Formats: sequence, C-alpha cells, structure tokens
Amino acid sequence: MAQINLILNQEEMQELLSKDRDGAFRKLLESSLNGILKAESAQQLGAERYERSEERTDSRNGTRERRLQTRIGKLTLEVPRHRNVPFKTLVFDNYKRSEAALIATMAEMSVNGVSTRKVKNVMETLCGATPSKSAVSEACKELDKAVEAFRNRPLTDEYPFVMVDATYFKVREEQRIKGKAMMVAIGTDREGRREILGFGVYASESRETWKEFLEMLKKRGLHGVKMITSDAHEGIIHAVGKVFPEVPWQRCQTHFSRNILDKVPKKYQADIHNRLLRMYNCSTIEEARKVRDEIIEEYHDVAEKAMECLDDGFDSVMTVMVLPVSMRRFFRTSNHLERLNRELKRRSGVIGIFSNAASLARLIGSVLIEQNELYTAHSRTNFQREDIEKLDVATADLREIARTQQSLLVA
Repeated sequence: MAQINLILNQEEMQELLSKDRDGAFRKLLESSLNGILKAESAQQLGAERYERSEERTDSRNGTRERRLQTRIGKLTLEVPRHRNVPFKTLVFDNYKRSEAALIATMAEMSVNGVSTRKVKNVMETLCGATPSKSAVSEACKELDKAVEAFRNRPLTDEYPFVMVDATYFKVREEQRIKGKAMMVAIGTDREGRREILGFGVYASESRETWKEFLEMLKKRGLHGVKMITSDAHEGIIHAVGKVFPEVPWQRCQTHFSRNILDKVPKKYQADIHNRLLRMYNCSTIEEARKVRDEIIEEYHDVAEKAMECLDDGFDSVMTVMVLPVSMRRFFRTSNHLERLNRELKRRSGVIGIFSNAASLARLIGSVLIEQNELYTAHSRTNFQREDIEKLDVATADLREIARTQQSLLVA
C-alpha cells in the first residue's frame, strides 16, 4: 500500500511540475515538514500512531493547522497535539527568525514609502499583501529584542583569536542613499569553538568608529586575546593599538597578496603568487625571510612598488609565525569572515536599499544569530592541549611584537 501511495504521489508531483512548478515545490516542502512534525510527535510520545508500547509517555489529541510563510509561499502544516504534555517542535524556530526579519524589513520600507516596484512584488510573494503598520511595528519590536540581546550579551569566555572586518550596505538617510559600515567580529575560544562576538552599524570605517567598536567588545568582557587578524585598514590598526595595546595585529595574508599582485605586471603574477604561498607556509620565520629576499631580489626591477609593499608589510603579515604550527593556518587570514560577509550580502540582496540603520541592524543581526547557531553546532577547531600550552608560553613574544608594532605606528 505504501508503494502504491508513493507512485501516486510521484505522478501527482509530475503533473504539478508540468503545470505549476512553484506549487510543486511548495507542496513538496509542505509534505516534508508535515512528515518531520509527525516524526517529532512519535519520538516525544515514545510510540507510533496506534502502536502499543511500554515506552509510550502520552497520547495523541488530534492536530491543529498552522500557517508558515516561506520564500516559496505560504504552507499549511498539521501540528500534532498531545493530551497531557504539549508538543514541541524545532520546525517553526528554524524558519521564524530570518523570515520574520526579511518580512519586517521589507514591510517597513513599504510603510515608509521608499519601496520600489521590485520590492512590492517580492512583498506580495512573501506576505500575500502589504502588512499593516501595527503588524510591522510588532514584528520589529520582537526582532529588535532578540537582536539587541544577542549584540549586548556578556562575553565570559577567553577568546585568544579575534577576526574583525566590515562590509557596506546601502541605507536611506535624510532623503539620500548612503553607505553604512557593518562591523563584525568573530572569536575562537581556547577549545577551538568559533563564535560571532559582536556587530555594529557605523557611518564609515575610521579610527574613531573602529575604536568604538572594539571598546564595546571589551566592555562586554572580551579578554584573553592573543592576536587580532584583519585587513590593513588604518582605522583597525590604530584601534587595536589603543584598545588592546598588548595584542599584536596579524595582517590577512590573502589581502596582502592581493595588494602586492595589484602592483605586478600580469605575466609575473602567477609566479610571485606561488612564491608568496611558499613564504607563508615556511616552518620558521628565518626561512620565510629568505624566501622574501629571493622574491625581492628577482622582481625588484620589474615590480618595484610591489616589492616595496612586500618588504614593508612582511613583519605584520608573519605575526602568526609565533603560534604553534597547527594553529597558523586558521588565523593567518580573515577569509572566514569574508565568507560570512558574502553570506550577509546574499541574504540582504532582496532588500537592496534599507529604509534606515535600524532596519539594517535588524535583518543582519537576525542572520548573524542564525549563523552563530550554525557555528555552535558545527564549527570547531580541535586544539591539542600541548598547542594551548605552547600558545601560553608564546604570550611574551606576542606582546613584544605588539610593542614593536605600536612603536612603528608612533614613528
């Protein structure tokens, strides 16, 4: 019987796909989620439907309909009811936050009269109609509470490694469209667990705004930092020296390579890039210096500016050499934060222009909460105990590098 039903379902889906592709995917998702709800119910009850079992803890009490708004339309789910202990599910939690953020942000744009035809069309697809001002207000309040709680939570663990970066979003302000800097920090604790430490919306990247951002992290409890990785933005370098004067700065090796190769004639780029990678992967700083000198000697005549960049930036890009070998590859670049920024851009692409800074913080904050939950569940670098001990021993060397960097900045 199950096999016959499966065949009928397949035929039904094929017919839907030929006539209404969106409807087919909506029906498939609806069916899948209802299946998950039934499975969760059986697990919580300790028994399948009509099954007699000694492990049974409760009994079924029918179902109730609940609508779920998704990017492919509105779904109708059959939520199980239990007689004594309420049924619990993760299905709605997994959709609720990011979907609500998207809908609330777009609805706010419509309410403020700044939406384009494209935004209105997407609103119709997501919501079926333009939400009322009161509905938007309530949705925004709930999201703002969650985002602010996440952004202001205390940082109680030690985070030896921190990465910082900023990406820009378009925001409507005073009847003009302006770029706003969204600053984000990711930390890795002593167990190797990665976490989004904080974020903030600023008018631009400057010494003052980066200092304000890092001070916010410090006030919330950020401590035990051994190294901060970022690109070579002058505001970041200055702020690190002011807020964490004993913490050295690691210049992102990927950004550094780009800075050099941008100044190199195209026919030499591949070879210089390979040599830079060999320099980064040297086991000792002495070996790395030797490779650097070889590159400069060979290419100084044909790429003088690039070789000056390599010579001037070498020390800051090789701070990571003080770390245990197994840790170096994880913290010598800010590539992971770059990937996160690309995800933020992708998720915000449907908005285009945010109606105000609060709308930007609401959506991006909601996405960052979601990403942080993924880090908690899946992202971990397993540090060996001996490597943590080596890191602690290297603290004095790292502080000496920080002092040297500060003296060079003053000079």
